[in-house]
Amino acid sequence: MTHSANGRNGLTRRGALKGMAATTALAAVPFRASAQETTLRWWSPQSAPLQLEAYNFQIAAFEAANPGIKVVFETTSDEGYAAQLAAAFASGEVPDIVTHLPSFSIHTYYSNGLVAPMNDVIEAVGPADFYDGANDVYKAADGNYVATGIGNVAANMLWLRTDLMEEAGVDKSPETWDEFRAACQAMQKNGIYGAVLPYGRNSMTTRIFVGVMHQAGATVFTPDLQVAIDSQETRDALEFYRSMRELCPPGATNYSWGEAITAFVSGATATGIYTGRVLGNVNAQNPSIADSITCVRYPTISPDVKPWTFNAFPSVFIPAQSKKIEAAKLFATHLFEPEGHIKQLLAAPGHLLPVLKSINSNPIYQDDPIIKKYATEVDLMASAAAEGHNLGYESKAHMSNDRAGDVEGTMAISDMVQRVVLNDENPDVVIGETAKIIEEVMKG
Repeated sequence: MTHSANGRNGLTRRGALKGMAATTALAAVPFRASAQETTLRWWSPQSAPLQLEAYNFQIAAFEAANPGIKVVFETTSDEGYAAQLAAAFASGEVPDIVTHLPSFSIHTYYSNGLVAPMNDVIEAVGPADFYDGANDVYKAADGNYVATGIGNVAANMLWLRTDLMEEAGVDKSPETWDEFRAACQAMQKNGIYGAVLPYGRNSMTTRIFVGVMHQAGATVFTPDLQVAIDSQETRDALEFYRSMRELCPPGATNYSWGEAITAFVSGATATGIYTGRVLGNVNAQNPSIADSITCVRYPTISPDVKPWTFNAFPSVFIPAQSKKIEAAKLFATHLFEPEGHIKQLLAAPGHLLPVLKSINSNPIYQDDPIIKKYATEVDLMASAAAEGHNLGYESKAHMSNDRAGDVEGTMAISDMVQRVVLNDENPDVVIGETAKIIEEVMKG
């Protein structure tokens, strides 16, 4: 990335652990609080109790530093944000700042003129502090950055119960699908299922199955964004997914994110698939297994196929229809102030991984008990996420796909999984029909 030293609006960022002082904040953008109070609306689907506590800290620090500006947090949902934002965009009653949505959704919104460029915020935070390439996924064709990352996430790590592996005679972490199935079959006993995969009509099934496709050597698109889903590798991925159904709990038919993590954390399954949120949840909800969990990259069809990690690149962006864009930029910059940002990350240790080098090396972050205890797992997730991709950014060779959010929104991929795996429909017919649906979306 190339940026000017101070940014277009002269935004600055303090490196100390204190919140931005009022003088710094008011100098940051050409915004001045008027006698009439200004209220910013902040939307996010990430709203667990400890996260809300961190958000409230960040809001209080910002309001103290910026008299005349108030911030109101409003919860969306992982499955419902698309409809909620569509309604907001249609009415013009938009939030002023949105966080934690996947990068490909923002590209779709930006291509429709609904998102303001975030170049100034990246300048304010400090381009050199971001890990190399961290913001590449947000760069639009016109050169603007449509968002910036608030954290990295490795969404499809394979979580293992090492105690159950030992009991079942599984002597190594599985690296291929055959090894994984065999391990799950060996551990599926005494009321414990071998695995957990989502089969519901939802975003988790879509995103996890996109990962499974890549683990088979398939892609949804060619590098120049032609639809490539109709392939033998996709058929192999569907067959693998079908073969795992009997190793997952009966309720997996409707599983999404919440049910999937609960199944592993509660001890109902011997393996799991999720982000690093597993670490905090296990220690808080089922500490008896806390010393017996680890994670590896999800297995692939063969050693010839490299692992593929789904990183949604959780973001910070500002709707273009906001009437308070400069104040929203100021608050977006504040979200990276170290004390509050670290509180936000450590509300679910290991779930969101730092995108800033200064945060990762900060003693307060590194001294967290979960981060210290599972240093090996956190390092692996950080490495996997840094190399991660998603439907809008399938590989380094792929063009950025600003229709990826629309493709996911059709649920065509999770429908394909349900039709083939649960309904036993003909894979050739279903894959062909799925390809046509995606082709229509890509035509706009």
